[in-house]
Amino acid sequence: MTHRTLLAEMTREQIRQIAPTTTVVLPTAAVEQHGPHLPIATDTLACTTICQRAAEIASAEGAPVTVAPAVHFGASHHHRPYPGVLSLSLTTFIQVVEEVCESLALSGFKRIAIVNGHGGNDAAIRVAATDVSLAHRVSVAAASYWTIAARALIEDGRVREVGQLPGHAGGFETSLVLALRPELVDRASRPAALGSVPPYPADVAQSATVIREGGSIGAGPGYSDDPSRGSAAHGEHMLGIISREVARFLVEFSRH
Repeated sequence: MTHRTLLAEMTREQIRQIAPTTTVVLPTAAVEQHGPHLPIATDTLACTTICQRAAEIASAEGAPVTVAPAVHFGASHHHRPYPGVLSLSLTTFIQVVEEVCESLALSGFKRIAIVNGHGGNDAAIRVAATDVSLAHRVSVAAASYWTIAARALIEDGRVREVGQLPGHAGGFETSLVLALRPELVDRASRPAALGSVPPYPADVAQSATVIREGGSIGAGPGYSDDPSRGSAAHGEHMLGIISREVARFLVEFSRH
């Protein structure tokens, strides 16, 4: 059977056949406000695209990878009270991810990689991965795509031209959407810079978690840095790096 990279396009018998020897990727994302200019499905759009491209690269390199349908809704309470924030509590999100992973395990998959595209989910997917690995005889990996690709993006240097990595609805994410679905960007509403911001936030460096009073995104303008620095060229360039690094991560994971 020719390997397919999308689980949703396969029959149950095709899944039964490939599951024991294939790494399955579960994308996790969010549906939430992304400033006045980006669609609320930004995280889902970026994460699913990256996972699909990475799966194709890894599979072409001899490490079969299949992408499961995404968990679209994430933990986004910190974006309230903006409209369009369709959020799960952390407890519910973790349970959803665990139960989907359990379903994948019962379908016969032995390796599950949770690849995340929303900052609010980052710690939660690691909790879910730990719980799943304790409950089922499967290998589980969990990481956000920017964590996997951070070193390569920083060494490449292009990300320094767009702002925070990944930020929120700033130059980085605006670039990704301009590359993928430019018609969804409201250019007339794209806001200006917020002033001086650090180039790489804590979730990339994996430093201590610090949540300051009044720090909810819902209490601010809804974006982290200058969206006007984003471009389709930046986005396509960075998507290429990220997809290759996620593919490398999946190939390495598949060897164990």
